[in-house]
Amino acid sequence: MRGEGGNYISHGALRGATPAPGGGALRAVRLAGGAMNRMKVDEEEYWHSSKCKAFTFDDDDDELSQLKESKRAVNSLRDIVDDDDDLEKFSWSGEPVGSISWSIKETASSSSNAPEGRDSGLQKGSSSHVAFPKQASSYSISSFFKGRNKFGSFQSLSDALSDTGVKSYAPELRRPKAEYKDYSSDWSPKDTVRRMQRGKICSLERFRSLQEKLMLLDEAVAVHDGNVITAILIFLKRTLKREILFQELEVRQVALRHLIHFLKETGEQKLLLDLLRFLDRTEEVALSRYREHLSIQEAEKRREFLKGCIRLPFSSEDAVHVQDHYTLLERQIIIEANDRHLEASGQSEIFRKYPRKASILNMPLVTTLFYSCFYHYTEAEGTFSSPTNLKKTFKIPDKQYVLTALAARAKLRAWHDVDALLTTKNWLGYTKKRAPIGFHRVVEILQRNSAPVQVLQEYVRLVEDVETRLNLAMKYKCHDVVIDTYRDLKDRHQLMAYRCKVERGSAEEDKIDSILSNLQIRWKN
Repeated sequence: MRGEGGNYISHGALRGATPAPGGGALRAVRLAGGAMNRMKVDEEEYWHSSKCKAFTFDDDDDELSQLKESKRAVNSLRDIVDDDDDLEKFSWSGEPVGSISWSIKETASSSSNAPEGRDSGLQKGSSSHVAFPKQASSYSISSFFKGRNKFGSFQSLSDALSDTGVKSYAPELRRPKAEYKDYSSDWSPKDTVRRMQRGKICSLERFRSLQEKLMLLDEAVAVHDGNVITAILIFLKRTLKREILFQELEVRQVALRHLIHFLKETGEQKLLLDLLRFLDRTEEVALSRYREHLSIQEAEKRREFLKGCIRLPFSSEDAVHVQDHYTLLERQIIIEANDRHLEASGQSEIFRKYPRKASILNMPLVTTLFYSCFYHYTEAEGTFSSPTNLKKTFKIPDKQYVLTALAARAKLRAWHDVDALLTTKNWLGYTKKRAPIGFHRVVEILQRNSAPVQVLQEYVRLVEDVETRLNLAMKYKCHDVVIDTYRDLKDRHQLMAYRCKVERGSAEEDKIDSILSNLQIRWKN
C-alpha cells in the first residue's frame, strides 16, 4: 500500500509502526489488509476470465456483439491496472499523476530508450512491491481507456489500439439496415420507375406476375424515358416467353419500336426476325435478312447469299436494288480475276504505268464505273468490264456517266478522250459540244487535273452565263476569253481596266490595243 508521500509501504514497516492515539495504527492495518485482499481477488478474477465465448445459435452473435464483448474485456483490464477512482495517484517524485509538470516529465522520459526506463523503475521500486514498467509509447494505460493522449488530444479507438505494444483490430460495424432499403423494399411499379429515372439501383426480379411486369412497362412508357423503357424490355425479354412478349408489345407501339431498335443495335437477328414475322411485316423481314450480307467478307460467299436474298418478299423497288447488287458483285468477281492476271503478267501497259491500289470487290457502282473508265475505257461494249456495258446494264444516267468518265480520263490527262466524250452529232451529222453536267463543272474538273490553258479556254468559252464565264476566265487566267467577252459586250471601260492587269508588251496587251483602236466597234460607254 501507499504512504502519504506516494511511496509503497512494506508490511515490516507496518509491524514496526508506533500505535497512534485512538487506534489509528489498527485502522491503517485493516485498510491495508482490505486493499490487498481486493487486489488479489481482482487479479484472480482477471486471470481466470476469458474473452473467448462458446459457439451459440443466438441471433446477436455477430460483429456487433463481438465488439461489445471486447469492450467488457477492456473494462475488466481497467479495473486491475487503474487504482480506485477515489484514491489520488502520485508518481515516484511525489507529483500527482496527470498534472502539467508530470506530463512534461513523462513526455521527456518517453523519448529515452526502453531498457533505461525499465532499469530506473527497478532501482526506484526497491520495496517489496514492484511497479509496472514504463511503456515506450507516448500513451499511458489510463489515458488509453479515457480516449485522451498525453498531449491532451483525443484519439479514436483504432488509433489507440495501433499504438499499443500488442496490435489488435476492432471489428467494423455493419451497415445500418436503412441502407439496404434500396435493394429489399417492396416498391410499387411507379416508385420503381421513378427511382430508375434517378439512377437508383432497383431489383426487378420481385415483379413475378405478368400483370406487375406490364404495369412496370406502362409506367416507363408514361414517363417517356427511353433508357428506363429499354431496361425494362430487357428484363421482360429475359423473363417472358416470346409469344407472350410479342402479343403484349403488339398493342404497345412505343415499347415495340424501342425493342426493334434495340435488337437491331445489338445484332440479335434471330429474335428480330421472329418478332417481325409475328407482326406480319414481310418487307422488314426481307430487309433485315438482306442486311446480314454486311457481315460476310468473302466475295464468293456474299454472292451466294445475295442470290438467295433475291427470292425474299421485297417491295418492287427494293427487289431491283437487290438484283443489281448481285449482278454487280458477279461482274466485280470476273473483272478482278482478269485484271489480277493482267497485272501479274505485265501484258497491259496501263497496269504497268498505273498499278492498282485496291481491289474492286465489294465496291459501289460509281467506283466500279470509275475503275472501268480508267483501265478499260476503250474496250468493246460486249465485255463485262466495258464502261458502256456497265452503263447499259445498270441504267446509269448520262449525267452520272459523263461526270465519272470525265474525272477518270482527265486524271490520265487524256484530253482527246475528254473532247470526244463531250462531242455529239445530230441527225444531220453536225457536231456539237454538250455537257449534261454543265461546262462550268467541266472546267473545274479539268483545272483540278492540271489541264493546259488552251484546253481550259475552249470549255470556258462554252459557259453560257456571262458573269460565270468572266469569273472563271479571270480565276484561271484565260485572258483571251476575258478580252473577247468584253469586246462582245462593247464595254470599253472594262476592257481598258483589264489592260492594266495583263503584262506589258504581251500578246494580250497588243490584242486589247487593236480592239480599242477599231473604229467599227460601237462602244456602249
